[in-house]
Amino acid sequence: MRDVTSNESRVTSNGFFVTGTDTGVGKTLVACALLRAYAGRGMMAVGMKPVAAGAAPGAHGLRHADVESLMAAGNVVVPREHVNPYCFALPIAPHIAARQAGVTISLDRIVESFRVLAARAQMVVVEGAGGFRVPLGPGLDTVQLAARLGLPVVLVVGMRLGCLNHALLTADAIAARGLPLAGWIANHIDPGMIAADDNVRTLEALIAAPLIARIAHALNPDSAALAGVLKTGKLP
Repeated sequence: MRDVTSNESRVTSNGFFVTGTDTGVGKTLVACALLRAYAGRGMMAVGMKPVAAGAAPGAHGLRHADVESLMAAGNVVVPREHVNPYCFALPIAPHIAARQAGVTISLDRIVESFRVLAARAQMVVVEGAGGFRVPLGPGLDTVQLAARLGLPVVLVVGMRLGCLNHALLTADAIAARGLPLAGWIANHIDPGMIAADDNVRTLEALIAAPLIARIAHALNPDSAALAGVLKTGKLP
């Protein structure tokens, strides 16, 4: 792991920050597929979900489905509190969930956990919350989190009406923070989308990053199967 000093004390490591055009567009699916793909190459790979909302109570505290999936997809055993530093029960915006729980989300705490993971793995895949710009607290959002970690970004585009605007605005926001957009994925979440192929071709022409996969609509998508078709060779 190497540290790069900048105005935001940016941290870097081998890995990716997975974001999406919205919530529910397949970030966890893609993050898990990336973990399985790199683990399949013999790399030590671990996932991270810094902030999760919508968890269910378990015998040992709150458990979030996305976090469970990430832990199952990686091949490094690490303490859960570093994979998921902040976990909330209510399925609402993270900053509201944190406020209602009486918790202040700390970027320094997230970075500390990231460093623990990076010290134990060759690849760290960090999944954001919701879209690229989601409030985490007063004066803090996921854009700042991504910028602080300094990882190349993988953008998951939920293919449905309106996705062109959402995808291009997100790509612009990523570039505005000086972060590299490593690649993007077209996830066909709306099986009835009209002119889906034309929309993908439009995004290919307008997004300055490679398309690394198209995910066909499925009721129960499989990250292991997706890992085999990801064009990871196009990623840095």
